[in-house]
Amino acid sequence: MSRRSSRSKHTPAPALTGASPCPCGLPASYGECCGRFHSGAEAAPTAELLMRSRYSAFVAQDVAYLVRTWHPATRPRHLELDPGTQWTSLEIMQTTGGSAFHTTGTVTFRARYRHHGQRGALHERSTFERRNGAWVYVEGTFVE
Repeated sequence: MSRRSSRSKHTPAPALTGASPCPCGLPASYGECCGRFHSGAEAAPTAELLMRSRYSAFVAQDVAYLVRTWHPATRPRHLELDPGTQWTSLEIMQTTGGSAFHTTGTVTFRARYRHHGQRGALHERSTFERRNGAWVYVEGTFVE
């Protein structure tokens, strides 16, 4: 008799812990990296770190963080994440501006995922703005 896993391909991954590798791809634990931003202990100091933390929020399905870091002018009224999407990797391709010395910045990235078992990638150039001292996501455009 064979045992089948009770976990289906649509079941979310186990919750991240502070000691988990950070999903954003930097060589740090989740607690030392994006987790500190998700908890509200710190704000992301650059547009790139905000981008990475937002990617990690998609992995963790942290809707509250995504909404909190979205510019009020472009933020959706309701955000619902698809539980059938599993984000698997993030590649930062280019950044412009977005440092402590800028008020705007862009981050071009490729995020890979599986959606109901099918592999895919999102290639986007995201625009960020510093608002009241904190970086927020403004909008993204798809890159071909």
